[in-house]
Amino acid sequence: MDMPLTITDAAAQFRSGALTSVQLTQAAIAQADRVDEKLGVYLHRRDEDALADAERADADFANGVDRGPLQGIPVGLKDVFATKDAPTTAQSLAFDGAWTDGVDASVVARLRDAGAIFTGKNTTMEFVTGCPDPDKPFPIPRNPWDASKWAGGSSSGTASGIATGCFLGGVGTDTAGSCRNPAAMSGITGFKPTYGRVPKTRAVPLSWSFDHVGPLARSARDCALMLQVMAGFDAGDPWSEDVLVPDYTAGLDGSLDGLRIGVERDHHTRVDGVDPVAVERFEAALEVLEAGGAKVTEISIPFVDEVRSATAVAYFSEAFAYHRTNLQRRWLDYGKDARLIIGSAALYSAADYVQAGRVIADARQRADELFDSVDLIVTPTVGGGAPDVDGLNFLTLLTLPIFTPIWNALRNPVINVPIGFTESGLPLGMQLAGRHWEEPPVLRAADAYQQRTDWHLRVPPIAG
Repeated sequence: MDMPLTITDAAAQFRSGALTSVQLTQAAIAQADRVDEKLGVYLHRRDEDALADAERADADFANGVDRGPLQGIPVGLKDVFATKDAPTTAQSLAFDGAWTDGVDASVVARLRDAGAIFTGKNTTMEFVTGCPDPDKPFPIPRNPWDASKWAGGSSSGTASGIATGCFLGGVGTDTAGSCRNPAAMSGITGFKPTYGRVPKTRAVPLSWSFDHVGPLARSARDCALMLQVMAGFDAGDPWSEDVLVPDYTAGLDGSLDGLRIGVERDHHTRVDGVDPVAVERFEAALEVLEAGGAKVTEISIPFVDEVRSATAVAYFSEAFAYHRTNLQRRWLDYGKDARLIIGSAALYSAADYVQAGRVIADARQRADELFDSVDLIVTPTVGGGAPDVDGLNFLTLLTLPIFTPIWNALRNPVINVPIGFTESGLPLGMQLAGRHWEEPPVLRAADAYQQRTDWHLRVPPIAG
């Protein structure tokens, strides 16, 4: 049986009788057997439990119970979400996971209720920050297109698992690009919704003001299906907003007519370190959008460099607030990058944190004003292919042209879509950002682009 590439395809085959959830889950497990050891997709697998869940999904179908398009779909889960039947580690020896035992995070409970089949917990970076640490007893997430390269972070195993067919969708977090960055480097789609759209209840935090929860999948349409279930107010999350959840698939008609898209080149394609091939692929993607009926104009986002600096000050400070006591007690249990990143915030003052917040607040207002003249803003996601994983550390990571963090500060909904490959065959992506609480135009544009291209359907050779 050929494994379906998308959730949408699999859902249709379930309902036509061409495929069962058990068959699909068995194929996903077999694929994990093939690639997991090479790529470091999983920290914990639920093979037997996943098959039992798949049997129940098939029984529901047979009895006329249809919970929606996620019923029977294998889904991976970044190992920062509490689950009632699997351990949570945040990929750290320093994590005390007692508060995650025997309970599901809100987003996990919602997906279970919708019939999703959780295949296991996926690798990440320690406490979703930094780089892989070979000195700790955890798998190193590797890129599905070249195992000598990084899978991106920090929803690393989730992205590589989707790219190779270990599951069809995944749940990640995004504090500075952790859904979009690995999606771009692994050649799939990753979506960061508006801040407060998806609850963070019982998810291990990095930075309360910047953490987002979002879906990863092959396509924008699949992300829309997942977001439909994941989104909505939850009183357990003080940052969750009680706003209407629209129908995310209703507008996915392939049309780009009348859509005003602002392209930001000043701080993305005209900076040092960007691969010229990445610029070519980005410009070609813009041509696809324009040919489809979108009106593309050039804009410039103000204070990009200042926002990047303010974001680092603010989210490092919040991470330090969360980890301060534990760092004092268990310093050596933390990996070297996590210690460096989180511990460095001890050098910031309260005045630094306040000033960073003021910069970000002003930048949000100015970004909102940009959306008076455009519906979406488009930029590259990363200005090149994935870096070598061996020897990667936080200081070298800072030199890479990664363009995701400002959107965590601005809090807009942003999606990564694949746009091609570097000369060495590594995936590239672009990100589309929309107004606060207006995810549908973002998904509409991403889906319309993917109806005209097939970059998101390319399968790495390791997947067979």
